[in-house]
Amino acid sequence: MTVTITDATMTSDQTAHTARLAPGHQHLWEVFWLPGRALDRNSAITAMTLADLAGEADLNEQHHLWPFIQGWAAELGLTGSDAINQTSRTASLRQQHDRERERTDPEAGQ
Repeated sequence: MTVTITDATMTSDQTAHTARLAPGHQHLWEVFWLPGRALDRNSAITAMTLADLAGEADLNEQHHLWPFIQGWAAELGLTGSDAINQTSRTASLRQQHDRERERTDPEAGQ
């Protein structure tokens, strides 16, 4: 599990979720699974950490990471369950969107 952070983007090797510096802002970030919210850099890192962990097998209230997940989610004004559900739901939507875009990509010869 690795979150890669640059000056303008954040990506993970465990999820399709990304974060990027908000256009026209030097200190505000947009995180894919939190649409419409502008976050500071630290909050964006927290959101990407949650997204990175959301794919963890058997992630529930009994998981050894759950107390951390609850704390990180609280930093974003969410419960642990809400954060995991939201990252999972938006990950599915993004994967569906990416597949649809690949099918209609004229450069792909389809």
